[in-house]
Amino acid sequence: MNAAVLHLLENQIDIKQVPFSDRGSRLLVYQHADKPALYIKLAERLINYEAGIESYLKRLPLIENLEFIDEDGNVLDFKTSSSADMLRFETNIGEIQIVFQDEKTLSFGVPSQTVVGMRFQIRSLKWSNGKRDAFYQVSNGKIMKNQKQGLNVELMIESQDDCALTLHIGNDDSFNTKPFSIAKHEAQTRWQKWFDMVPPVCESRREKYAYAWWVMANNLVSPNGFVKYESMMPTKAFYVGAWLWDSALHALAFQHIDIKLAQNQIRAMLANQLEDGMLPDAIFDEGVVSEIHHPIHARVTKPPIMAWAALKIYETDNDIEFLKEIYEPLKRENAWWFKHNDDDNDGIVQYTHPYSSGLDNSPLWDFGMPVESPDINTYLILQMNALAEIAKLLGKHDEATLWKNKADELTQRIIEHLWDEEAGIFDALHNEKHIPVITPFNLYPLWISKLPKEINEKILAHLTNPNKFWGRFGLPTVAFDDATYSENKMWRGPVWANINYFFIEALQKIGEVELAKELRTKTLDLIASQPGIREYYNAKTGEAPATAAPIFGWSAAVFIELAIQEYKESRNN
Repeated sequence: MNAAVLHLLENQIDIKQVPFSDRGSRLLVYQHADKPALYIKLAERLINYEAGIESYLKRLPLIENLEFIDEDGNVLDFKTSSSADMLRFETNIGEIQIVFQDEKTLSFGVPSQTVVGMRFQIRSLKWSNGKRDAFYQVSNGKIMKNQKQGLNVELMIESQDDCALTLHIGNDDSFNTKPFSIAKHEAQTRWQKWFDMVPPVCESRREKYAYAWWVMANNLVSPNGFVKYESMMPTKAFYVGAWLWDSALHALAFQHIDIKLAQNQIRAMLANQLEDGMLPDAIFDEGVVSEIHHPIHARVTKPPIMAWAALKIYETDNDIEFLKEIYEPLKRENAWWFKHNDDDNDGIVQYTHPYSSGLDNSPLWDFGMPVESPDINTYLILQMNALAEIAKLLGKHDEATLWKNKADELTQRIIEHLWDEEAGIFDALHNEKHIPVITPFNLYPLWISKLPKEINEKILAHLTNPNKFWGRFGLPTVAFDDATYSENKMWRGPVWANINYFFIEALQKIGEVELAKELRTKTLDLIASQPGIREYYNAKTGEAPATAAPIFGWSAAVFIELAIQEYKESRNN
């Protein structure tokens, strides 16, 4: 893509709804919906200041009511416009612009030969006056007023040409101020380099594709603390940290522009592997999420898809050293699942905490935990097949055979233990009792691609039934005709892009190419037709429920992956 991509993003970033941020940054700039003022939040949990791994969800902005003011102290009204690299605010004294000078520093460009200022309130968990008298730095301008009263800050300057006012949020002892033209050029160059790397797609997909790549960069954070590598948050707006299975899906998109960045999504999670082999649910600056007390108290992880993702990355770049690096940690994770998640020792793996499934409020968990579910065993079969391929590539042929045999054994075991011949689905069980809910996760073993033909046919009959799953926008997370179906409740009905993607791959693997294309088109059309890119979508209307997080990572990653697939096929036809 070229410079026109930045133009495609003009005014597509509504900072009343989503944050203006930058690759690596933890600063989030928003605009109040009801007044001419900005606020700034932090994509940090800060548990050392405020106890509780989820306390950040209720935290108020760090900087509140950031207003632009004229020389008399009057608040300037403004009209906002946006692009990936810059915010612009048109006022009656000229245009004020904001770019990221670096991940901790905002640069404000103000009209030249003008007296202009800003004021705001700081809401801090821990306040210190610091060593410096100045709370801002200015280039090409004269500071007329610079004061702090408690947590209220005000600055007034008399600007010259190319004046920049910089606001630095961090614990650094010093920082630099650049003329605004330089900060602006550097910001534009950073974003242009990002978009210059992305592969082409069909013309009809370009606008949402550009937005998706903006989401992928906007949600990246730099290494800090337990985050050992540059990592992508699902959305800086609501999910602070890097999540296990999200990271695998993010890596699929990053492999198209930066192999190391893709690999680092996996490295970041493996770097925090626990002693017993478990990979934590999520990582953040100050720690990891490895157990949760609601709705039950248990250890928590996410589905094991890292080996599956790593093999896809390898198919792009053939980096055997990366496979060597991750093979042993992935073996340990696989062993953890079988050792610690099979209470009845029947060889069928269970979910002990519902959140370990990634399907937090699915009706599959309504009858209690643990649950022996088809999806976790499918993930493990796919993982062991991927480990077999990795072992083969590493010259470990005996281990490759062992992994393949284990995968085949588990496949046979779930057929014997979970397959319901009459219903034509794989059961989920709690205390050996059938859970009376129909979801796409009851059809998941289709993805294994080695089931008997008659089982595949029955699964496909369910999957392609428009009264159950084959909807206008793809697959609901509970069958349309199931009593527990709910249009807008997260994993109880809405369409999720990642689940559509997994079934697209499943259909491709069993040779159902046209069905796979149809589901791919439905998924692309759904995301393209709605504002922004959201966490999940109403399966009947296509609209995103209010509770669906914006600028959502794996929805963007899936859109990218499928749009590239579509384009490549169009070129080959």
